Amino acid sequence: MESNIVTELFLPFSLAVIMFGMGLSLQIEDFKRILIYPKAVALGLLNQLVFLPLIAFGLVHLIALPPELAVGLMILAVCPGGATSNLITHLAKGDTALSITLTAFSSMITVFTIPFLVNYSLAYFIPGEEAQQLQIFETILSVLLITILPVALGMLVFAKAPVWAAKLELPFRRISTIFFVIIVLAAVLKEKENLVSYFVEAGPAALALNLSTLFLSFATAKLVKLPFRQGLTIAIESGIQNGTLGITIAATLLTNSVMTIPSAIYSLIMFGTAALVIFFGNYVASSQKT
Repeated sequence: MESNIVTELFLPFSLAVIMFGMGLSLQIEDFKRILIYPKAVALGLLNQLVFLPLIAFGLVHLIALPPELAVGLMILAVCPGGATSNLITHLAKGDTALSITLTAFSSMITVFTIPFLVNYSLAYFIPGEEAQQLQIFETILSVLLITILPVALGMLVFAKAPVWAAKLELPFRRISTIFFVIIVLAAVLKEKENLVSYFVEAGPAALALNLSTLFLSFATAKLVKLPFRQGLTIAIESGIQNGTLGITIAATLLTNSVMTIPSAIYSLIMFGTAALVIFFGNYVASSQKT
């Protein structure tokens, strides 16, 4: 994808707006919850930061994705949880406080892991000098500026002016949704000539990644005997990826539109499966009341 006003300005700006909106609901206490339920936080981060990339790596080989699509799926897999995972957790009757904590921690950690893991994926799937490598320091700085800094600003507004933060949260949530839709559509339309073949190639891998991550995360939570609501939350946090960041990395930092396709397809799929998770969570919650 050639550099233009969309990749250089609109994508980073949109992501920053989305992350600022997330920050409007965060506070310092959210980072202290690791002391309250360390097992749930540790397991959530393990699924998000370790198991998810490993599953993606295995699926890429199993399905034999073309190199650029393989890298695109790996980019998505090393991104943090999506900013909408907190809302989906709330609608599914999960543990919203745990969801917010996991989103916050994964967003901070992946700032530093993304450039290394993406460069490894580039070197592995596209060996030689055929693919542009991410500059480590510049990438860390870029991700900080478009993710962590806006979140921090949103948290500052929440801390200093909670009434204003409450008023801004809904408008920013709506704006974030609009930006998200535009970004996904732009990524898809950019490769409209090859869209059908890319969906055929990357669609099964994206769906398999989403479903396997949801099931594995929920299963590991049950294995360590976490409560249902925490297990459901960990599954959502692992299955709802920050597709916007994945598209931004591929389009803006790597200037490769093909690599944006897995993130775009996954973003479409994950909201379909999220609807099923919400139904499941509400069904269990209503069953427990009776």
